[in-house]
Amino acid sequence: MTRPATPLLDRVHVPADLRNFSAEQLKQLAEELRAETIDVVSTTGGHLGASLGVVELTVAVHAVFETPKDRLIWDVGHQAYPHKILTGRRDRIRTLRQGGGLSGFTRRSESEYDPFGAAHSSTSISAGLGMAVARDLKGDDRQVIAVIGDGAMSAGMAYEAMNNAGASKANLIVILNDNDMSIAPPVGAMSAYLSRLISSRPFLSIRDLMARVAKRFPAPLERAARRADEYARGWFTGGTLFEELGFYYVGPVDGHNLDHLLPILRNLRDTEHAGPILLHVVTQKGKGYAPAEAAADKYHGVQKFNVVTGEQAKAPPGPPSYTKVFANALIAEAEADDRIVAINAAMPSGTGLDLFGKAFPKRTFDVGIAEQHAVTFAAGMATEGMKPFCAIYSTFLQRAYDQVMHDVALQSLPVRFAMDRAGLVGADGATHAGIFDIAYLGCLPGFVLMAASDEAELAHMVATAAAIDDHPVGFRYPRGEGFGVEVPKRGSVLEIGRGRVVREGTSIAILSYGARLREALKAADELATHGLSCTVADARFAKPLDTDLVERLAREHEVLVTIEEGSILGFGALVMQHLATRGLLDGGLKIRPMCLPDRFIDHDSPKKQYDEAGLNASQIVGTVLAALGQPARALPARA
Repeated sequence: MTRPATPLLDRVHVPADLRNFSAEQLKQLAEELRAETIDVVSTTGGHLGASLGVVELTVAVHAVFETPKDRLIWDVGHQAYPHKILTGRRDRIRTLRQGGGLSGFTRRSESEYDPFGAAHSSTSISAGLGMAVARDLKGDDRQVIAVIGDGAMSAGMAYEAMNNAGASKANLIVILNDNDMSIAPPVGAMSAYLSRLISSRPFLSIRDLMARVAKRFPAPLERAARRADEYARGWFTGGTLFEELGFYYVGPVDGHNLDHLLPILRNLRDTEHAGPILLHVVTQKGKGYAPAEAAADKYHGVQKFNVVTGEQAKAPPGPPSYTKVFANALIAEAEADDRIVAINAAMPSGTGLDLFGKAFPKRTFDVGIAEQHAVTFAAGMATEGMKPFCAIYSTFLQRAYDQVMHDVALQSLPVRFAMDRAGLVGADGATHAGIFDIAYLGCLPGFVLMAASDEAELAHMVATAAAIDDHPVGFRYPRGEGFGVEVPKRGSVLEIGRGRVVREGTSIAILSYGARLREALKAADELATHGLSCTVADARFAKPLDTDLVERLAREHEVLVTIEEGSILGFGALVMQHLATRGLLDGGLKIRPMCLPDRFIDHDSPKKQYDEAGLNASQIVGTVLAALGQPARALPARA
């Protein structure tokens, strides 16, 4: 299929090139940019709907402001594909989310046009305020613009930042990209006119004059005049909330109409204003691509697809995903226990709770992008005898760590944390990899921690978590498909703190925590060709640790290898600490902890990521042979 013709876009190498275009040319450029974005994502996959929704806004901001001198911050960054195309990365845009290619999010090391890296939501206003205050302290002259979606505005951090920005009176522009019509009424010519008027220098000057006059009134009248101004504009525009937070509100504006966007942005650029401004633009996710507009999720995240039909490429049929296994296992438990409830933070389909919600709509709670609230909300339910399952990706649970410690662990409340996306996650890269939860939960007293080695084990761990009613529980499982093992309709409750020996051997012990068990078994097969007999065990639990199993493996084998899909100071550290306290490291045992390296691993295929991390079967073999002093040639070359 031929690529779309893009004569104007072909002339754009950096955003400064846009500033020579007329308004009509910018409209054509936006259409070309939209077509290019669709074509790119059809070959790479990625976040399409959000990117299509901000095409005109991206063009307008870069055409009006002097980026990169002016700082443009995209919240989350998953909508920044058009931004990347316009900022000198078009020649690499088809490497998006591939090994060695462009990140699917904004990234400081990738371009000077990405002043702040992102991938988790609701950070942009805080970062922008920090940049604005730093600018003022240094005496620099630049604008700071933060673009945040209405979904990201459900997170408390955004309001903390807005409250601070309003109090500080910093010169900051926040663009609220409302693509769900969740705040504003339909927009039209009158709204655009009012927005242009109130963003202009004459209006701001008159408003400032009236404010100074009002200050000469007695205090009650002065306060009444100020409130009358704020509420009058709030009545027209819906911005009273933002005014109360100290922002000067402009909008709502049609985010796809450059005739509206360009003059308003120029007004905001050219008008001196003491304090932050919020520009409210209304957009449509998937705008301009009919299949995305018609889809329920607006093609939020897509596989490669056919541009003409919109049909996404489907992987060949395989085992169910861990996410689906979790959902089905939780449904089975909830059918038997009406105290089980499920909580997620704006990720119902990503966590599988959309399936649970269909079965138990009144027992399913989506709290928005508010992980801190989700955890304490779950803790509150636990105090009343409910059995909350808090399904949050491992990487997103990091955002609620204080709540996990203070509101759950300290009170020993039985909140059950289902941590999807444990380990490395492929194209989403380091920002979404769930690699720290073993370490950050393993240090908290009273936690029961489990990791599933396959789908059946995950079902058993859901049942086990449901049965534990006096401690917090965390269980982790990876992204993607399982191994195809038979999964029971309802899991069995495991004995707490007991692992299992999968294969008995004599000289080498491999103790796996989580989904590297299959690689451990492959390594055992290869080590057998070297004449080395291997015991392979599935730890199941990191806390409480199966100390009997760990001590037996240490006493009866020459080499003990621990392996996990997690960071340093995780499962291997827990094993070594126990062995050290029991004096089992004082003799001849050779122990080798294998975990993810102490650095972030970029986006790539999972296979290549685990090769780079050194956690595949061949590297386990190399680790064992090196421990025994055998030739280094046995170690494989890193990918």
